[in-house]
Amino acid sequence: MSLLNLLLGRRRKGFVLALGGGGGRGLAHVGVFEVLEEHGLRPSAIVGTSIGALFGALYALNPDARATKASIMRVLASDLFLNLGLPNLESPEMADQSWLSKLSAIARQSVLYTRAAFDVGVLSSEPLIQVAREFCDEHSFADCQIPLYVTAVEFPSGECHLFSAATDTDLRLALAASTAVPGAFDPVRIGDKRFVDGGIAAELPSREAQMIARSNQIVVAVNVGARPDPEREPRHVIAMLDWTTQIKSLYLRRHKRELADVLIEPLVGFRQWQDFSSPEAEIERGRQAALEKMPELMRLLRA
Repeated sequence: MSLLNLLLGRRRKGFVLALGGGGGRGLAHVGVFEVLEEHGLRPSAIVGTSIGALFGALYALNPDARATKASIMRVLASDLFLNLGLPNLESPEMADQSWLSKLSAIARQSVLYTRAAFDVGVLSSEPLIQVAREFCDEHSFADCQIPLYVTAVEFPSGECHLFSAATDTDLRLALAASTAVPGAFDPVRIGDKRFVDGGIAAELPSREAQMIARSNQIVVAVNVGARPDPEREPRHVIAMLDWTTQIKSLYLRRHKRELADVLIEPLVGFRQWQDFSSPEAEIERGRQAALEKMPELMRLLRA
């Protein structure tokens, strides 16, 4: 608690929830929502990156963990999501390769090669907008029962933006931009600018959460970032570049972790971002990690 709060004898007034990116690993966020509800806690605001933005938006619009989970399961089982556009990267001969290596290998043998050679993304971002619409319907930032903030990185300047009701941005475009993995999807155009995945600059948006938190609020961050698999050694240049990106991400998240008052870290292992095959397992990991942190969170909120 700050010196000012101590002098005034003020109590903590809520928390800002920072939800990190991580693709399928982000299903752990749902388990965190469940535990917060079971303890009678609702975030004062939500800041989300990538999948954290998408699931965070769904929860911000209707703060009901059960309804959020049902909506996510429905979308994951839909033809829209199953046909999102990512090629099948799970062939047996590619079992020991990274997603970037697999995508590159498939691109060489398909029409994706042309896009990989001449465009900045091998897939259109339009399906991402459709997925965002499936999650949020026609709702806007203003419809959120919990104030929502979404990160995205401007292309090509690299500046990190924070979209919210105050920016008068289409919610679906903001969510699509925040989930537009560079290289995999085209940048998303918002106004006269283009944006890509917020995870480049804010994979764990605890700094952004600190920016919007009031002086008497704390930041609770959920880190679902993976660690490089020590059993999977890069075997060629593309895999080495992918490994380098993972290491940079790991150390960036470590820095951002220090900006959170409470850090929830589900044991997501080495699962790659495009793997949504085990939703119940990921949700349970989120539950267990959140339960472990509840005593600390409750203590801070009472301080």
